[in-house]
Amino acid sequence: MTATLTRPPMSAAEFFAGRSFIQASAPGRVNLLGEHTDYNDGFMLPIATPQRTTVSMAVVSAPGYRFHSATLGSEAAFGAGEDAPSGFARYIFGCIRLLEARGVAVPPLQVHVDSNVPLGTGLSSSAALEVATLRALRRLLAVELDDVALALLAQQAEIAYAGVNCGVMDQMASSLADEVSMLFLDARTLATKLLPLPDAAEIIVIDSGVARKLETSKYNERRAECERAASMLGVPALRDVADIKAVEALPEPIRQRARHVVTENWRVLEAAGGVDAARFGQLMSASHASLRDDYQVSVNALDTLVDMLCAEDGVHGARLTGAGFGGACVALCRKGSAAAIGGKVVERFNAGGGSAGLLLPNSAIQ
Repeated sequence: MTATLTRPPMSAAEFFAGRSFIQASAPGRVNLLGEHTDYNDGFMLPIATPQRTTVSMAVVSAPGYRFHSATLGSEAAFGAGEDAPSGFARYIFGCIRLLEARGVAVPPLQVHVDSNVPLGTGLSSSAALEVATLRALRRLLAVELDDVALALLAQQAEIAYAGVNCGVMDQMASSLADEVSMLFLDARTLATKLLPLPDAAEIIVIDSGVARKLETSKYNERRAECERAASMLGVPALRDVADIKAVEALPEPIRQRARHVVTENWRVLEAAGGVDAARFGQLMSASHASLRDDYQVSVNALDTLVDMLCAEDGVHGARLTGAGFGGACVALCRKGSAAAIGGKVVERFNAGGGSAGLLLPNSAIQ
C-alpha cells in the first residue's frame, strides 16, 4: 500500500542497517544568464553550486520501494505496481519508470536521499535529485547512459512525474557543469562548452526567503505564451527571431514575453563571446529588468535585493536566478569581496523585516 510518513531523519548507514549500498551525487546550479530561454531552444550560462544532493541505493528482496529523505524527515513506501505518492518520491519514481521504459530491469529498491541544495530557492534542487538518482541507478545497474542522455531522462522525469513542463537547462547543468566554469548551453543542439568566469570576479547568491513552487506558479503559462508567440511569428521557436521589430508587432502580453526571450538570448551570446566583469554585470542587470518588466516573474523581495546588491561598491550587476516567482538572486562582484558584500546586504535586508539567507559563498560548504 502506498504510504508517506513523517520520519526522524536517518543517516544512510542507519537507514540501510548494515546492508551494503552505493552512492552518487549531483550539484545544484545557479544560472548567470539565459533565463526562460531553454524551452525556447535558446542559450544559457549556468554554473554548478557546491551544494549537492546525495542518493544512496540498495537492492532488497522484498517487493516494492522504500524511499527516505533525511532532508525532509519523510519516507515513502509503495508496491512495485503502485504509483509513488506525491512529494520527493515522485522524482525518484519517475527516473525509475523512465529507465524501465528503455528496457532496464529495475529491482526492488531502498533509496536514501540527503541534500544541502536548498529547496524553493531557484538552485534546482529537483534537477539535483533527478540527476543523482539516475547516476546511482547507472552505477547500481551498470546502465550505459552518457551524461547528456542522463540529463534528458531527468528532464522527462520532471515533466511527466512532477508536472513541470521544464526546459533542459537545470538537468544539463547538474549533469555537466562544474563549480568554477560557466556552462554555455545551446538548448536546441545540446552543444556545451565550459567557459571561465570574467577575470577577477566571483559570485554571490542570496535566497530571498520567498519560496517558490513551479507546479503552482505561472511557469507553464509563460511557456505556453512563448509557444504562441513563436507560432504567430511563423518560427519553430523564439530562438529563431532575428528582427526585434517583428516582436514589437505582437499583442500584449505575448510581445513582452517574446521580447524578453529574444533579448536574453542576445545577452547570453554576447557574454559567451567574452566580455569583462563590468560588461557581464551590465548584462545581468539588464536581464533582471527584462525578467521583472517583460516576463513578469520577479517579486518585490528579489527586486529589493538586486537593487541593494547593485548599490554596493564592487558589485558589477545582479539578477534573479531560476524561474522566478520567489527564490534567489545572483550577483557578479569583485573577487574576494563576495562574503563581505553578501553578508552586509543580507543583514540590511533582514533588518527591514526580510528573511534572506546567504547561499554563496557559504563557509559551511567551502
